[in-house]
Amino acid sequence: MYISVIGTGYVGLVTGACFAEFGLNVLCMDLDEKRIASLEKGQVPFFEPGLAELVEKNIQAGRLRFTTDLHKAVDEALAIFIAVGTPSRSDGSADLSFVDEVARSVGSRMTGYKVVITKSTVPVGTAGRIRTFIKESQTVTCNFGVVSNPEFLREGSAIEDFMRPNRVVIGADSPEAVAIMKDLYRPLYLLDTPIVITDIPTAEVIKYASNVFLATKISFINEMANLCERVGADVQMVSKGMGLDKRIGSKFLHAGPGFGGSCFGKDTAALINIGDEAGYEMKVAKATKQVNEEQRVRMVEKIQATLGDVNGKTIALLGLAFKPNTDDIRDSPALYIAEWLMQAGCVVRTYDPEALEESMKVLPNMVPCKDAYHTVDGADAVVLVTEWNQFRNLDFEQIKSKVNSPIFIDLRNVYEPQRMADQGFYYVSIGRKSAGVPPPAAKLGQKGVC
Repeated sequence: MYISVIGTGYVGLVTGACFAEFGLNVLCMDLDEKRIASLEKGQVPFFEPGLAELVEKNIQAGRLRFTTDLHKAVDEALAIFIAVGTPSRSDGSADLSFVDEVARSVGSRMTGYKVVITKSTVPVGTAGRIRTFIKESQTVTCNFGVVSNPEFLREGSAIEDFMRPNRVVIGADSPEAVAIMKDLYRPLYLLDTPIVITDIPTAEVIKYASNVFLATKISFINEMANLCERVGADVQMVSKGMGLDKRIGSKFLHAGPGFGGSCFGKDTAALINIGDEAGYEMKVAKATKQVNEEQRVRMVEKIQATLGDVNGKTIALLGLAFKPNTDDIRDSPALYIAEWLMQAGCVVRTYDPEALEESMKVLPNMVPCKDAYHTVDGADAVVLVTEWNQFRNLDFEQIKSKVNSPIFIDLRNVYEPQRMADQGFYYVSIGRKSAGVPPPAAKLGQKGVC
């Protein structure tokens, strides 16, 4: 079967490469000529573990091709996946202009039955909107199917999530469309992957409900962390005690600086907007958004409280991507913290294994470093923001020999407080008691830090 994927961003490229790995003939289309030229050479424009190898493998096998010609992408395919961007507007609603453009183009070129599938995260009613635009743009009247097939890919493990998903959701408007979608995902039947077949509006809601629920778990455990700091409890043990309950589960119960990336914040805002348009206030989603926004402020307050006057201080910031195993810096808590520190008069030395180059384009006044140990050289405090594996087993004797002051602020709770104190550090984390003796220069800033 021939399929096309419109859009070669994160979702589109992963989708195209993985379907090619399933043995399908895939044509990925994008208007960005430079991107397409790079992809034809096997050069992936962002970091995702294993993706470059998968793209190269399927290009060589002849199953994965790239084009800038939308007409070609429509003409060749029976199934057309829309994976273009749906950025947030100022009111939180999703901007569907790219989706609309694709729908009109598909309609204008359609000469026979095709299935048009949304992979992009879109609000309820988008499939109906696509159907309308296709019909209005048709020059030859012909039947077609519309499907909502939301993605549930985690950056850093997207290939595994596609090849071995927890479930596949298919919202369709006809038996013919369902049959084609089942055929596309046939390899997953061998893995007994649950396939959820439903109507289109339900499929569209499932995507938002899933993401906002996970975002809510993060905001909830961050609220618990803030409470733990005030009552002397340990949020990691609270999280463990909660997570062992199978009704709750341990995933997304890790306290930190709040969620970032391209999905949770955008989807939470979009769900709030969907509720407003439907005449229903999404109170939990609003609270989730508010807690997450406030958590970033709490992180900079924690740094300030630990150090006292931060003006003129040098801070070593470890990690810039919003999470490990990606170079994605969209809505990254680390960049918020770095920007605040610089505005407060700090010198920010920083390192990230994959996101450094892009981060420097956003905040060019940071000092880029070659590794963690170069970063901490001359620092008045070390702040760990993104929990890359290489930051999980640092040589603290080496770090202690390089810093001006042995202060370690761990915003991901990677290390054990007593271990850090035993190595001579004043250690501050999230939702746990601090450990060690604060250096004299930091003692004035202790108030409010546990």
